[in-house]
Amino acid sequence: MATITVPAHQKGDVLVDYEDKKFEDVKAAPGEKALVTFHTVAFEGSIGLVNLLQASRLIQKGFETSVLLYGPGVTLGVQRGFPKLGDEAFPGHLNFNGRIEKILNDGGKVYACRFALQALYGHGEGALIPGIVPVSPLDVLDIVLLHRRDNAFILDTWTL
Repeated sequence: MATITVPAHQKGDVLVDYEDKKFEDVKAAPGEKALVTFHTVAFEGSIGLVNLLQASRLIQKGFETSVLLYGPGVTLGVQRGFPKLGDEAFPGHLNFNGRIEKILNDGGKVYACRFALQALYGHGEGALIPGIVPVSPLDVLDIVLLHRRDNAFILDTWTL
């Protein structure tokens, strides 16, 4: 039987060098834009939450940041809660809602595709977190093209 010679980890231990950063802290030039798109399902992986955090980080770096929710991505933008809307049933239950509200409060824009909202998930515009702008399915490609034309940074989020 093997003998374990390393002491068990303790709360407060540091296991990696979290202060080492290899690359410069990039800041946006005035007027520089970013678009973060989401074609992923809420609660079915970490990438939705991770890239909502990236959207907030882009805002902090000075980018005029927009978020596009389309396809299953609209599930990130619907109001939730249990037993009432806005009630957090357990810690983290409303993390997507909280992240989107922070993006809106910090000056970001959030758009949601009306087609996905109604045709795919049976929601109306009233189900969206206040501040999210519903858009035509024809706007989904155009918002990407407009950001491309403006040389914006575009981060696409997909899950299969």
